[in-house]
Amino acid sequence: MNTLSYGLLGLLARRESSGYELMLRIQPFWQAKHSQIYPLLSRMEEKALLSSYWVQQSDKPDKKIYAITEAGMDKLREWMHQPIAPSVNKDELSLRTFSLWLSEIGVSVDIYEERRALYVEKKRYYESILDGIPKQKCEFGNKEFSSYILATKALMMAETELKWCDWVLDLLGQHSMAAAGES
Repeated sequence: MNTLSYGLLGLLARRESSGYELMLRIQPFWQAKHSQIYPLLSRMEEKALLSSYWVQQSDKPDKKIYAITEAGMDKLREWMHQPIAPSVNKDELSLRTFSLWLSEIGVSVDIYEERRALYVEKKRYYESILDGIPKQKCEFGNKEFSSYILATKALMMAETELKWCDWVLDLLGQHSMAAAGES
């Protein structure tokens, strides 16, 4: 089984879902497409890690709902004891920053202002998640504890990225003022 399979099991351990719902729910953790998710769900169902049933819908096509089985829960518990693979980092902003010297100041400012706006939105999003978690549920052993520590991590990362964008924009502003003073 691959990491995405375990991630899907983890989501299903919290609540049963359709394949489409799983694709949406996994996005904060892992970028995955329908073409990756549905074959994994089929294989896990063949291995009895999942069960499924169909829900009839009058205004849309019927949908298949997946639920984790006890064998799936056992597999998920086993995964918790396996070593964690190193993170894979794909960051287009860092790649562009590496080549920033090829850009004009205005284009550079636009890049970081656009990214700054994204981090402001992420910060608000994770703050709203944290506001919705009751304090008494933020203890180890509760499902909400995982949500609490993950949302806190994401909030801290968004705040750090926001601070970095502000710092870069300040540097670019200083450069722009210095260039204007030379003219």
